[in-house]
Amino acid sequence: MSGRKDFLSQPAPENYVAGLGRGATGFTTRSDLGPAREGPSEDQIKEALAKRAAALGNAPPTAYGVPKKKDDEADDEQFRDAENEEGLFATGNYDREDDEADRIYQAVDERMDRRRKVRREAREQAERDDYERNNPKIQQQFADLKRELGTLSDEQWAAIPEVGDLTGKNRRNKQNERQRFYAVPDSVLAGARDTGQLGTEIQDEGMATEAPSGSADQADGTMTNFAGIGAARNRVMQVRLDAAAQAQTSGTDSVAGTATNIDQKGYLTSLDKSELMAGETNLGDVKRARVLLESVIKRNPRHGPGWIAAARLEEFAGKIQAAQNVIRRGTEMCPKSEDVWSEAIRLSQSHGNNHNAKILAAKAIESNNKSVKLWIEAMHLEQLPAAKKRVLRKALDHVPQSVAIWKEAVNLEDDPSDAKLLLAKATEIIPLSVELWLALARLETPEQAQIVLNKARKAVPASYEIWIAACRLQEQTGNTQMVSRVMERGIKALARESAMLKREEWITQAETCEEEGAPLTCQAIIKETLGWGLDEDDDSKQIWLDDAKASTNRGRYETARAIFAYAIRVFYNRKSVWLAAADLERQHGSKQALWDLLGEAVKSCPTSEVLWMQLAREKWQAGEVDEARRVLGLAFQQNPGNEDIWLAAVKLEADNGETEKARELLSAARSEAGTDRVWIKSAAFESQIKKDSDDALSLVNDGLNIYPKAAKLWMMKGQIYEAKNMLPQAREAYNTGTRACPRSVPLWLLASRLEEKMGVLVKARSILDRGRLAVPKNPELWTESVRLEYRAKNMAAANQKMAQAMQECPTSGLVWSERIWHLEARTQRKARILEAIQKADNDPVLFVIAARIFWGERKLDKADSWFAKAAVLDPDYGDTWAWWYKFLLQHGEQAKREEVVGKCVVCEPKHGEVWAGVRKAPENAGKGVEEILKMVAKELE
Repeated sequence: MSGRKDFLSQPAPENYVAGLGRGATGFTTRSDLGPAREGPSEDQIKEALAKRAAALGNAPPTAYGVPKKKDDEADDEQFRDAENEEGLFATGNYDREDDEADRIYQAVDERMDRRRKVRREAREQAERDDYERNNPKIQQQFADLKRELGTLSDEQWAAIPEVGDLTGKNRRNKQNERQRFYAVPDSVLAGARDTGQLGTEIQDEGMATEAPSGSADQADGTMTNFAGIGAARNRVMQVRLDAAAQAQTSGTDSVAGTATNIDQKGYLTSLDKSELMAGETNLGDVKRARVLLESVIKRNPRHGPGWIAAARLEEFAGKIQAAQNVIRRGTEMCPKSEDVWSEAIRLSQSHGNNHNAKILAAKAIESNNKSVKLWIEAMHLEQLPAAKKRVLRKALDHVPQSVAIWKEAVNLEDDPSDAKLLLAKATEIIPLSVELWLALARLETPEQAQIVLNKARKAVPASYEIWIAACRLQEQTGNTQMVSRVMERGIKALARESAMLKREEWITQAETCEEEGAPLTCQAIIKETLGWGLDEDDDSKQIWLDDAKASTNRGRYETARAIFAYAIRVFYNRKSVWLAAADLERQHGSKQALWDLLGEAVKSCPTSEVLWMQLAREKWQAGEVDEARRVLGLAFQQNPGNEDIWLAAVKLEADNGETEKARELLSAARSEAGTDRVWIKSAAFESQIKKDSDDALSLVNDGLNIYPKAAKLWMMKGQIYEAKNMLPQAREAYNTGTRACPRSVPLWLLASRLEEKMGVLVKARSILDRGRLAVPKNPELWTESVRLEYRAKNMAAANQKMAQAMQECPTSGLVWSERIWHLEARTQRKARILEAIQKADNDPVLFVIAARIFWGERKLDKADSWFAKAAVLDPDYGDTWAWWYKFLLQHGEQAKREEVVGKCVVCEPKHGEVWAGVRKAPENAGKGVEEILKMVAKELE
């Protein structure tokens, strides 16, 4: 009893329930409302299961059970208990419901995991950012320095030293390489002590040097062994060269310590001759390149480009003899390389040793007797024609199929008969060479040349060059009718052989024929091939017009003319084709050709008033006034009610001083083609003839009775009253006009300016307000509102109106220009113009403002370029030309001014704020574009 343990006084084991083995169960009391003893916690159960699984060599169980095994006991292993080898559910079966429950739990867990994914990823990203912020990478620490590298100049980049091995000992060596000190032997110190002075002595092959007492180099009692230093340098260089040779296999340059990819063939082109002398070359670069090339040669001594690059490097460094030695070794290692032998010959010849070059050429040909390149180089080394012929004959014995050698042999012949014999022989040996056939045909007479070309055509049926040569032969002999027939036959033959070129390539061939003086062949090519390769769905007309424009831009006018002729045959009744062809003849053709073309055009398109008026205008400008009248008469017959033709006839008579005839024509036009435009032109004609006459006002009133919605008639009525200083009547006309035509912006502007002229600013503002309501988001009305305020010295209101205008019309160049030039400070104009151009792209008004800004800053070249950009962008805007001309009056040359005036006359601008008012003024009627340009330039502020 004494050895029995006192277990009754000890705490009960975990999970112990009294009487559980006899079938007893736990009980509850009212105080705890639970089991008599709590079971193990969930963490304890998991820990016990994990320990049991580790002991059995299994994976720890999860919420979905133990992973299944491949053997038959997989199901039983899912429900193991740490204290029960039989398992908690050994007698149960894992059925379908259990599997479904596991899948449901797993789906719930996965869904909850997805719901927490955003927060989890945000938390992980925050932790990652915090870690990177506390532990930055090397590249992040130097990011600001990398950005500052973009501000370095070319000189600063060139001054940056090259990266070398600057670590540890090597860095200290580099810092002290100019001042090296070594330990002095004890014997030297003892000798110095005995003699009472410090001295150094360097002996090398019986030579001795003694430094004087008290010298600077001996102040610290050291001795410099220069011989040892030189030997050490040699050993270091040898080690580096060996390392470089070994590194070639992996593409790493151990000398520089960086990865270097060596393009062995690239040195052929990168190491060309330089104008630098030997003393001006960078010796460091030459040495590094020499190391690399030596490694290339050692790695692959049979590689010719490496030897060539090494020889050119030595030549670049000024060491000609070394270069010749290198290339000589190259010829020994690569005897079959044409390039190596050519380089050796070049080096010898370029440095005055022509005899040695001939010897090298002979050796080269011995090793490469089939090399055309070497034979030709050997021929060029000879000075006498007989010697050159002898070399070429030997070459033909070895390489009879070389076209290049035959050509060189033919070029050496002074007698055409000998050249023909050689070419005849060449075509027999090489019947597929088109070049030789054509050369032989050029040397023959026309009759014999035709025979040669027929033979060539049979030998090479797929050659288009032979057919083109046949056409040119017919053109040269004067047989013009056969040119087109030969080309037609050639196109069919090439199509059978599937050797047809593309349409663009045929156009190129036609342009070549035009350049070489064969216009008929050029036309025949275009006629037979222009439609080749185009599908039915393609817009052939536009494609051909683009082709003709491209040829015109390249200066090939005959080709473009042939393209237009072909397009006219296909689209005979299309006005656009005729107009494009007429434009070509007007710029690059003769007057008679233009008249003939327009005469044919009006026959094909008799209802096109544009073609009729162009023909009449050309006749009139050429001084053929009667012919112009006859053309307009024919146009009247084809287009009896066309107002354009009537007005053209009126302009013709008015410009020629026939006022009564013009008035009669206008009267007839009002009767037969009484459009509002005819009434407007009639009133304008009367006001130009008699400025104080009431006839113009009468015509305006009559026109308004018929066309009350004609805004221009209302404007003319008000302007006539203004000219007569009848301002109340002008106000009534404008007000009535704005009610009849509320969408007419010019009417609102004229009405407002009249009220401002009369001093009634309140009414002027009211009119502009009503105009903006009638025509919302209109830049002209908003700009006029701003101008009204700053003309009234009310800058606060002007700024307010400008702010509203910018909101309503944010992309208007007119509004932006008004703000930049009148409301911005001079220092802010450049920044604002940049912002304006970004928002209102391609607006000529803004381009003019930019030019004026540069003009004010005295940047004349930039100002001139911006004026040119504005003129190209919209050549119809007359104010651009006027500003440009005014600028050139101050800062341009006479030739430049004349050029701008000529361009303006050609473009004939009709629009512009100042230009339109000056051009349409009655007193300026009949004045030319050049006069209007100069008047507008004076009117500009």
